[in-house]
Amino acid sequence: MNMNMQRMIFALALAGSLVAIAAPASAEDQVSPPRQKWSFAGPFGKFDEAQLQRGYKIYREVCSNCHSMEMLTFGNLADAGGPGFSEGQAEAVASEYKIKDLDGNGEPTDRPGRLADHFPSPFANELAAKAANGGTAPPDMSTLAKARSYSRGFPWFVFDAFTQYQEQGPDYIAAILNGYVDPPKDFKLPEGGHYNEYFPGHTIAMPPPLQAGQVTFDDGSPQTMQQYSKDVAAFLMWAAEPKLVQRKRTGFQVMIFLIVLTGLLYFTKKKVWSAVH
Repeated sequence: MNMNMQRMIFALALAGSLVAIAAPASAEDQVSPPRQKWSFAGPFGKFDEAQLQRGYKIYREVCSNCHSMEMLTFGNLADAGGPGFSEGQAEAVASEYKIKDLDGNGEPTDRPGRLADHFPSPFANELAAKAANGGTAPPDMSTLAKARSYSRGFPWFVFDAFTQYQEQGPDYIAAILNGYVDPPKDFKLPEGGHYNEYFPGHTIAMPPPLQAGQVTFDDGSPQTMQQYSKDVAAFLMWAAEPKLVQRKRTGFQVMIFLIVLTGLLYFTKKKVWSAVH
């Protein structure tokens, strides 16, 4: 293969790539959610306690009616870097739930929740969850903010690697909650489905779960959909990674250690090899 042929093949491949990048998304493609500002973003970010408390209230009053959060314990609410609940407050939250257990005789019983208990599912089993929700079981919310993501495409994913953008999940959740709009006239919405401009395929089984004014905040924050969506998305991010702040702190300490170690190794090498010419 001569040089001219190689150049032609390269030019055709490059042109095809540019066309693919510039091509508009079809109606079936996912629309990228708008970027939000989060207190926990970046290497030094941390959760906003007040926001997590508001987000928990939304989960407790709205989301927990359908969604479980079984990987999180009630005691996690009192962990450092979280919603800022005291141990007594977390115990009070736990006591509001009925946990299925066995009594001293081995008989099934319901008892008040304890700090070590996990948030229970609102349904007895998956079949019951499907039956109550039109054949689709609502997903567990424990890791929802880490499991849900979307492709930002080229060249954004390259920039994300340098900016440490890891908030696709919260952005996606906040967008979904605000994405319920009337479908286009030529869009065929299946029975029982709801149109959402940010959901892949735009048809989602879950009806709009929130509306403005539905949840009352004790701190006077706006009771708007924008506020609700950000608060509950932040709470779900914490639920998915309750040790986020500690992880970032440990990572920073490790980086400092490696920098110091690198300097020591460099000067040690110079000292050892200083007599060699």
